[in-house]
Amino acid sequence: MTAITAHKEPSQTPSAAPRYLPDTTSRRKNRKGTTNPATLSLPRLYLLRIGYLVMGVGLAITKWPLVINHDGPWPATEGAVLAMLVALSLLSFVGVRYPVQMLPILLFESAWKLLWFAVVALPLWITGELDPANLELLSRNLWVVIILAVTPWGYVVNQYVTKRGEPWRRDAARPVGDRH
Repeated sequence: MTAITAHKEPSQTPSAAPRYLPDTTSRRKNRKGTTNPATLSLPRLYLLRIGYLVMGVGLAITKWPLVINHDGPWPATEGAVLAMLVALSLLSFVGVRYPVQMLPILLFESAWKLLWFAVVALPLWITGELDPANLELLSRNLWVVIILAVTPWGYVVNQYVTKRGEPWRRDAARPVGDRH
């Protein structure tokens, strides 16, 4: 009988990171020739925290009392929107502690408000049909400028647009040397 032994390539030692995981030790150069830092600066993190606080406190002041003091059944849409906004405020407070990990919360807040401006408020304003209810909503939604200002857009583009995505299949996730 012949003993068959597994041959390990030197690059596949247990301590080596698989090829599909991001390289966190090196800093790649971007198109302008400068390095992309793996983390945001401390002042930038504080700006993000301010954005989360503005969003969380603002929603807590305006929406939590509606939930706490409400009596009786909710209309379907009103109840769903209110629940979503209260959850968004709670997640904003998590963002104060973990500002980078919770960036999708700021992106969601920016996206829905900008989309609302584009498809609801702007057409009404252009045609002169901006009613008092939508005008009030427009004025309340203008707070999004704070979120837009504190969001690190370069980091967002690097992390969510240009960075390689995660694998779609388990086979694609295996290092090249493991495919037999």
